[in-house]
Amino acid sequence: MSTRNATVLDDRALNRATLARQALLEPTGRSALETVSHLGGLQAQEPQEPFVGLWTRMRSFEAATLSDLLAERRVVRVHLMRRTVHLVTAEDALAWRSRFAAMLRQKVMGVYRDDLRGVDLDELAEAGREVMSDGRPRSMTELVAELSHRWPDPGRRPLGEMLVSALVPVAQAPPRGLWRTGGGVRNVLLSSWLGREVDPLAADGSDPVGRALVRRYLAAYGPATSTDLRSWCGLAGLPSALAAVRDELVSFRDERGRELLDLPDAPRPDPDTAAPARFLPAFDNAVLGYQYRNRIIDDEHRGLSVAGERVVLVDGRVSATWRSEDGTVAVTPLRTLSGADRDEVAEQGRLLALFLSDQESDRVRVGAPPA
Repeated sequence: MSTRNATVLDDRALNRATLARQALLEPTGRSALETVSHLGGLQAQEPQEPFVGLWTRMRSFEAATLSDLLAERRVVRVHLMRRTVHLVTAEDALAWRSRFAAMLRQKVMGVYRDDLRGVDLDELAEAGREVMSDGRPRSMTELVAELSHRWPDPGRRPLGEMLVSALVPVAQAPPRGLWRTGGGVRNVLLSSWLGREVDPLAADGSDPVGRALVRRYLAAYGPATSTDLRSWCGLAGLPSALAAVRDELVSFRDERGRELLDLPDAPRPDPDTAAPARFLPAFDNAVLGYQYRNRIIDDEHRGLSVAGERVVLVDGRVSATWRSEDGTVAVTPLRTLSGADRDEVAEQGRLLALFLSDQESDRVRVGAPPA
């Protein structure tokens, strides 16, 4: 596709498209399960954050709904995109896990290459599967304790990280991830937890999962560059999948001349569409799901998106951070907000405080802008 005569989408146009796809322009009427599926999962290394991610996107959401989905094994916590823990549907976990296996292994080796030198990873994976075959959830410490006598040299953390986040498809079993429930990570074989083996890679070398990921990403995050796609999922081997579906896509340019790809019938709202204030959880993919994040966050604040700061969107852009303390949602603006914007942020903060406190507190505090 040539982009020479392609329509240019500026950052504001991309912003409104992103908000529309992410159910941040208008709350979605989808169910919680459907919303998790549409988004391609939610960042979940902080166990309580997906609850806010769904609350801010749905017309009506009760925390118990997501807890029930986890307990019923309809959604699972797994290492997938970028080797981070994501909350995904059971169907996506089974369909995608094999496609992510090589990337997961490569990322762990990038950290522990020297520690794992000389370890036969296939043998380690087989031993890990054997230990976990009884279906009992185990902490990483418990798992490694049963294996470290065979591999005493690498150290327990390298062995454990390689096993539970790369070599062996596992889920993190509840109570971790349930609403207002603590609990450390306990790993269980994904196949045992869901009652089905993960889907293997296509025997003919084709990449149906890669093609599906391209379509799913654009539906939830487009228009976007191929580099944005890779930044979202962490997979390097998607050019062939992208080439295979290219005839299905339309092409645009951004303000910097980069090619943007998109599904032809996906929403691209008028850039002047009003965007209500929205509270996002830590590490939300609406911000992290791109290499070029100018559509939603200014360069000077980009570090917030990887530091675990919870952010507030005002007119569609990251304009404040927030935290919850003692039943109060405290907002710290990153810029001067108009009176109307402050009122809207305060009202959304009040509703969030009620949600987080199970209707016991509606306290919100909006601080002064930076000096």
